[in-house]
Amino acid sequence: MKILIVGANGTLGKAIAVELGARHEIVGASRSHGDVRVDLRNMASVEAMFRDVGPVDAVISAAGKVPFAPLGELTEAQYLEGLQDKLLGQIRLVGAGTPHVRDGGSFTLITGILTEQPILAGAVASTVNGAVEAFTRAAAIELPRGIRINVVSPNVLTEAMHAYAPYFRGFEPVSAARAAMAFSRSVEGRQTGQVYKVW
Repeated sequence: MKILIVGANGTLGKAIAVELGARHEIVGASRSHGDVRVDLRNMASVEAMFRDVGPVDAVISAAGKVPFAPLGELTEAQYLEGLQDKLLGQIRLVGAGTPHVRDGGSFTLITGILTEQPILAGAVASTVNGAVEAFTRAAAIELPRGIRINVVSPNVLTEAMHAYAPYFRGFEPVSAARAAMAFSRSVEGRQTGQVYKVW
């Protein structure tokens, strides 16, 4: 298969490329590195990426930023930042990418454990993750030509604990390699509308 990984330069994206790259052709996309550049906040950029890459069998998202701040300090602009990047960015991938995904292909999006297990200062992440998972279930019953869509929801990554440990006290992190296996399950399996939890 020809697989497009958005966010390929990140810790998780690199692990996904290793996991799937042994069996498939990988095209990496990110804002500043990779085979092709993309800004998920800009629909024209997403459309240009798909034109550059051409037909694919699978699209994987390992990208999307959200701000962390106490609820009482969050501004509307911070909510919009998370919505524009991680939520609408992934919705743009599906909308712009569907015509470029071959029959029977797939999308795999990303959320995280905060959908169900919120933390202090994580309201934006929980909100956005929940919306992405709801979108995925809805899209699964409408995507054409047998195209599937799933979500991978990992716990905090072991490799990211140096930055996120203060937010995730008491959480048992998972390795990027373990989280990457769930993307293989989505891409190489047959299910759709699923949330693969890696907790």
